[in-house]
Amino acid sequence: MSRTALYDALFTEVKSVLDGETDPIIWMSTVSCLIKQRFGFYWVGFYRRVGNELLVGPYQGTLGCIRIPLNKGVCGACASRRETIVVLDVHQFPGHIACDPRSNSEIVLPVFDSTGSLRAVFDLDSEQYGDFGDPDRQGLERVVAEMRELDWTRESSPKT
Repeated sequence: MSRTALYDALFTEVKSVLDGETDPIIWMSTVSCLIKQRFGFYWVGFYRRVGNELLVGPYQGTLGCIRIPLNKGVCGACASRRETIVVLDVHQFPGHIACDPRSNSEIVLPVFDSTGSLRAVFDLDSEQYGDFGDPDRQGLERVVAEMRELDWTRESSPKT
């Protein structure tokens, strides 16, 4: 099955499982789990923007960095630029933060709320060099776009 088809199936599953859910933590946890299970990437998770830092949020994988300044590493670059970043070889990325030396490629996507404020970044790492490309970018951007309408103002939101 192609990556594009896998992302189409993932999107359908995300929409089905999270239908009506507005809590961002539930979304981040569930999306991380579904992608880790479907694709087997080395690390899949979110960093929440809190002030001038990215704080580790729900994730699947080995121990992640706990705090990342907004101007450091791939995640910080994504937050600062407000755009998806695909890195074929993280060891060649200036300022890369090696949370786990087994990570060799990475894709990081910004997560915005409905007002356009950056709420988080979505970070996926692979042990394989060059593992991420356009199908990943398109599929993952489609998923995080669904997170714009979540209730980012409350720590926990009731399901309506």
